[in-house]
Amino acid sequence: MKIAVAGYVCLDMTPTFPNTGEHRPVSEILIPGKLVQVGRPTVAVGGCVSNTGLALKFFGADTMLIAKIGNDSFGHLILEQYKEHCADTSNFIISDGYTTSYTFALAIPGNDRIFLSDPGANDGFSTDDINFDKLSSCELFHFGYPTLMRRFYENEGAECVSLFQKVKSMGLITSMDLAMTDPNSKSGKTDWEKIFKKVLPLIDIFTPSFEELCFLIDRPKYEMIKKRSGQDDMCLHLSLDEDIIPLAQKVLSMGCHAVLLKCGTPGMYFATSSSEIMKKISPVFSDDWGDLSIFEQSYVPDKICSGTGAGDTSIAAFLYSMLSKRSPQQCLHNAAGTGAMNLTAYDSLSGLLPLDMLEEKIAAGWEKQPRLL
Repeated sequence: MKIAVAGYVCLDMTPTFPNTGEHRPVSEILIPGKLVQVGRPTVAVGGCVSNTGLALKFFGADTMLIAKIGNDSFGHLILEQYKEHCADTSNFIISDGYTTSYTFALAIPGNDRIFLSDPGANDGFSTDDINFDKLSSCELFHFGYPTLMRRFYENEGAECVSLFQKVKSMGLITSMDLAMTDPNSKSGKTDWEKIFKKVLPLIDIFTPSFEELCFLIDRPKYEMIKKRSGQDDMCLHLSLDEDIIPLAQKVLSMGCHAVLLKCGTPGMYFATSSSEIMKKISPVFSDDWGDLSIFEQSYVPDKICSGTGAGDTSIAAFLYSMLSKRSPQQCLHNAAGTGAMNLTAYDSLSGLLPLDMLEEKIAAGWEKQPRLL
């Protein structure tokens, strides 16, 4: 199978925080004027193109990777790391006019991750950077993260709409992922509901996290859940019936054909349109894919190092499993299992298992997380 993955790419730098077993809130650790001793950092490629694209390659897909970087030291380091993964970067745009994006990912034990990110060249990425002649040989086009790429949220998402109109006209399956945005940024102040009403009818599989999506299209509910969660991860305080399902149904009503809503430690929720609609998208979708409403609990990870790229790699496992015509249930098992394996390493790829080994681990009775919702 050939899959195109386009969009956000960056260099991730993740310092190692010692896991003493004592989980303290971030406010007790990151204090102005305080020295916090950390361990050896992990420096790895990040963003959707790296995490989802390279995971798809790891599972066995022929991946077409499309992104924009600067002609600078970080950009050269990204290219070197892709070379180590034997990944083709011929569809990367190397620009002298932009700097390469980077992210500091703070994975402090007992706390959700904190990201310090500069979008860099991602702000200059546009539809013109994609070779549509090459794209025509692909089965699926996956794009992330428009929330962090200026061209795709300015002008009420006109560039995003244009991109997916072109891709859908070619007959490809489409999927789109999001990333959390800074509330004080231009993206954070954008009317995303207006953009989604235009874009989602062109999206077959929408794969955001609950937190990202709720923040963008239901800010009052997001603030309410954050308040009741206190210092905890908000996903630990969600209701399936009152929070997760209504949010998924809202975006389905906007026009996307299926939504896979990542819900952190508890798991993920998958809902689809009717069988008739799903079968029109692609022969990949049999009758089994219609009118689904499934909550997939997470697996208990062997250990926890970092969650960087957990959502992205779980999406890669889902999409690869889907295109290889596994059942919806097995696709979700593989997605949840890959998310758990991702946690066992500080980068997004080192902890992953090939899908045949992953499915053996699942079939052997891999323990699920307790039902948290």
